Order: sequence, then structure tokens, then C-alpha cells
Amino acid sequence: MTKHITIRDIAKMAKVSVGTVDRVIHKRGEVAEESYKKVVAILEKTGYKPNLIARALVSSKSVKIAVLLPNPKQDEYWKLSVEGIDQAQQEWAQYSLELTRYYFDLYKNESFRSMAEKVLKSAPDGIIAAPVFTEESVEFFTSCKERNIPFVLVNSNLTSPSPLSFIGQDLYQSGMLGAELLHQGQKKPGTYAIMHIYDDVHASKYLSEKEKGFRDYFKEQGDKTYEVISIDLNHTHTRTLERELMELFSNPKLRGILVTTSKGAQVVSKMLEKRGKNDIKLVAYDLLKSNIRHLRAGTIDFLINQNSKRQTFIGINQLTNHLLFRKKVVPNYLFPLEIVARKNLQSYLDSVDH
Repeated sequence: MTKHITIRDIAKMAKVSVGTVDRVIHKRGEVAEESYKKVVAILEKTGYKPNLIARALVSSKSVKIAVLLPNPKQDEYWKLSVEGIDQAQQEWAQYSLELTRYYFDLYKNESFRSMAEKVLKSAPDGIIAAPVFTEESVEFFTSCKERNIPFVLVNSNLTSPSPLSFIGQDLYQSGMLGAELLHQGQKKPGTYAIMHIYDDVHASKYLSEKEKGFRDYFKEQGDKTYEVISIDLNHTHTRTLERELMELFSNPKLRGILVTTSKGAQVVSKMLEKRGKNDIKLVAYDLLKSNIRHLRAGTIDFLINQNSKRQTFIGINQLTNHLLFRKKVVPNYLFPLEIVARKNLQSYLDSVDH
């Protein structure tokens, strides 16, 4: 019913002019109290909403959004994010929206800085970004604040300068969840490892937050028989990486491993599959092709799904609605911590949100 009602219909029912209805809806100009009450009552009864779509279509203003993400060719996780951009592009195809993509090298902070400068030079109306490098991101988004450019962050958040909205998960709780999944059912004391592979934990807040949660979980257990180790294998050659992993696997007290990076999970899974699990539990992130295969094979015990595709899609939707329609955004749009096991894997793969 709502979609068929027009301002003219409201005016006819309230026995007032179209101009009066328009003034009530948009809260501008003087309206007699009796007429105001009539119009408001009918608006509430019919559930009428202003036609924001028509308003946007007749607007001559073009909205430019810059999307600043890691190069999707380097990591499948970010390739899924690009699918979210594509989906949003289709959703907003009928509007005056320009989405421009800027991809930086996932492993080089200078590449982020260079692309960030290009984004600023393009003078966008808004920005969607993944603040992979903390120091460089703070510098960049401080400049955005100075230029009054609203920005939405995905995957990882910054408290200062604060974004218009953050889309993602509570990374600290994510680390705690990873620890709990590894510890579940374990009765013997032992060693639990959190591994950062191909990314620098010291430069990436999203990794350090996961590690804090991971460590705090075991602190809460109040049992000093649990040893927690952090292994940072950033920019490691394949042979060195394999040697480090084999040394870790040979530890007879090793009970479980949480791998914080999607690309790192592929390496650990292959090595663990090659050597044999030997009751070593493995928890990784995201529904990537390699992870799905290893989950089905039993090499990976659980996946924590971050849904990067949907993060980016929701981020663009939030920012576009804000810029085009002045809609309020959700400042902290947190996704649930989704645990994927072999028995519920197919339900995730069949989901329309995957």
C-alpha cells in the first residue's frame, strides 16, 4: 500500500493543498495547527515515506566515493572484498554515484601512503578504506578530517581519528574466541600458538587486537601450565617458513594454533596436512577456497568467518546513504563472530550473504 501513495493522495485525504503536505513532510514553512495534525495523522496511518529515490534521481549532484583496499591479487580475502564493491556498484547503478578503486600493496606501507595521496588529490566526497598500516592510516585519516571528508573503515577500526562508521568484528573478542575453540576439550596442559604470517603484527592493529584477546583468554584460566607463544613470520622465505613451522609442529606439548591471516592459513594447513595433525587443533579465518578444502578434510577444525565481501558492501551502502540522503549511519556496525565447522559449512556456502 505504502509504495502507491503519493503526496497528492495525502493532500486529498487531509483536504489540504499539496504544498501544505510538502511543508509538513520537509518541516519548512508555516502550517496551520489543524491542518498539521490532519496531515501527520494520515502520514502515520498510511506509513508514507518521502520518495528519496526520485529526489536522488533528479539531483544533478554526483557523489564520488574512493575505495582504498589492499591489492586483491595478493590475497583472496581482499578479492572477496572486491566482490562487495561490485555488488554495491550494481545496487546503486541508477544513482549519481562514482566508485573509484585504489589498491595498495598489502605488504608495503609506502604503497599505502602513495595511494592515500592519490585519493586525497581526487577530492572524493567520501572514502571506504581498510586501515592495514596503523601509523600511515592515522596520518591519512587525520588529513581527511581536516578536509571534512567522511570515511568508513572496514576490517579494522581506529579510535583516533574516528571514522563515520566502522564495519567489521570485535577483533579482541575474535582472538578470545579463537583461543576458546582451541582450548575446548583439552584436558592436558600444553602450548598454544598464535601465528601472524606475511603481515607485521607491530604495524597492524587488527593483528595485535586478536593477539591480546588470545592471550587474555588463557590468563583468565588462571592456570600457569598453559604456555602461549606468538610467532611473527612476516616477509619470510618459503624454506625458512617451512623450517619454522616444522620446528613448531615437533613440539610435543603443542595443542593448538590460531592463524590470524588468511594467506598464512593456507601455508600452515598444507604443512600440517603433509606432516599429520597429531591432535594439533587449527583455527583459521574466512571462507576461502583453500580453507574450505582443509576444513572439509579435517586439517582445519574451525573457521571464524569475517565476511569481507559483506563488510565492504555494507560500508559503501552506509556511506552512500549518508551522502545522498543524509541518513544516519551506524557508528559501530559489528558483525557476529561466526564459527564455521564441517557440519554447518554448506549452510554458509548456500547463504545469499556469502
